[in-house]
Amino acid sequence: MEQLVRNKPPEPESAGFMPASDIDTGVIPIRTSGRGMLQVAVDETRRTAALRAPVKARAEGLNFYYGQLKALKNLNMEIREKQVTALIGPSGCGKTTFLRCFNRMHDLTPGTRYEGRIMLLPEEINLVARNIDPIEVRMRIGMVFQKPNPFAKSIFENVAYGLRIRGVRSQIRIQEEVEKALRGAALWDEAKDRLHSSALSLSGGQQQRLCIARALATSPEMLLFDEPTSALDPIATARIEELIASLREQVTVLIVTHNMQQAARVSDYTAFLYLGDLIEFDETSKIFTNPGQKATEDYITGRYG
Repeated sequence: MEQLVRNKPPEPESAGFMPASDIDTGVIPIRTSGRGMLQVAVDETRRTAALRAPVKARAEGLNFYYGQLKALKNLNMEIREKQVTALIGPSGCGKTTFLRCFNRMHDLTPGTRYEGRIMLLPEEINLVARNIDPIEVRMRIGMVFQKPNPFAKSIFENVAYGLRIRGVRSQIRIQEEVEKALRGAALWDEAKDRLHSSALSLSGGQQQRLCIARALATSPEMLLFDEPTSALDPIATARIEELIASLREQVTVLIVTHNMQQAARVSDYTAFLYLGDLIEFDETSKIFTNPGQKATEDYITGRYG
């Protein structure tokens, strides 16, 4: 509590609630703001599955430092298996920093260090332990970046790349896995007749789905998305959102987004971070309709951030 009060943003005017008469079955409108009405569709079947899902990863007392700067402060959070968890908060709050801890991307930056643990279950492996090879971590936890970053290779070779790195030599198996990954990324129908064309010839949205296929090809246990639609047009964004929502059938997803509507549409759980602190973590429907902290309410209704 002391930590929350210290980092709490200035108190704006209280935001009002929509009257109960405005609530339709299955769709809960929340507080109005300059961003307009935000609605959360409550799928009870999906919600029940999310509540019953086992824990896949767990941050325990996680601190992270850029030199002397403490960017993450004693974070404790559980990531549920085969569910989508969204990380929201204003710029510079630690969302991407937290995301990159899961596959040790910070190891590439000098002067960074971890304290605490991120446990990958059920093996109880501490992903940030010094004796854990970050390359092995990245084999198990894939990442899709803010801007599409396909290799300057063919569509086929982009997806096959991870398989070859892992030592897969059977061409038949590689072909099967490439097709499976492209289907999983909803790109097969658009790419099957041009697999040997340059990946750079694809549109921005297609390139991002190709990057997702490349990550899926190695059968990761988790997929990390760092604002994957921020550089895309609305149509491509909708395709990626549909894809992310469907990926929960295959893999655990952790996504950073600045788009409140996007978080409400695609995620099962949402975490609100502010100045390196985890202010609130709960089911997405609760975060957007009845947050437990005023700081969360102020942010999601556009009072700051």
